[in-house]
Amino acid sequence: MHNAIVALYIGLRERFELVSSDEPAVELVKGQGAVVDAVLAASRVFVAVASHALAGTTPQVTLPQFRALVLLDQHGVLSVAQLAAELGVVPSTASRMCDRLVSKKLVHRAVDRSNRRQMTLRLLPAGQALIAESTRRRKREISRLLRSISPADQDQLATSLDLLVKAAST
Repeated sequence: MHNAIVALYIGLRERFELVSSDEPAVELVKGQGAVVDAVLAASRVFVAVASHALAGTTPQVTLPQFRALVLLDQHGVLSVAQLAAELGVVPSTASRMCDRLVSKKLVHRAVDRSNRRQMTLRLLPAGQALIAESTRRRKREISRLLRSISPADQDQLATSLDLLVKAAST
């Protein structure tokens, strides 16, 4: 499920541009309003679950820092510029974020051997452990939430979320 949520986020980010406040709102196809509202409400639940999963972990990281750790876990090695692009931020912002993650001993940063002007990043074991602990906590919380939903409705929910993940990745 963790990889599905990350894939959903990445797919949505790549597929849709953020609408600035001065742009007109996107019109919805008739009947989509309730679905969009439900997905937005669910996304707030997922963010709350993710935030709670990170609360009390050592060392403490923010959600954006956690996203960076997950991206490094998925890609293995990234340059600061590549990480910035994946996060949708400017390289200087990614670099400052990496400074914090390096100081927390979650990420290793080194000069790229093939391009000495570029820094490469890779996840350290402590970063991998933080991701694993957060995933364990999220699974526990999601399982708790699902206990109040019938097995049939859980099956429908899984099918619907799979459809959303697939739509985001196409």
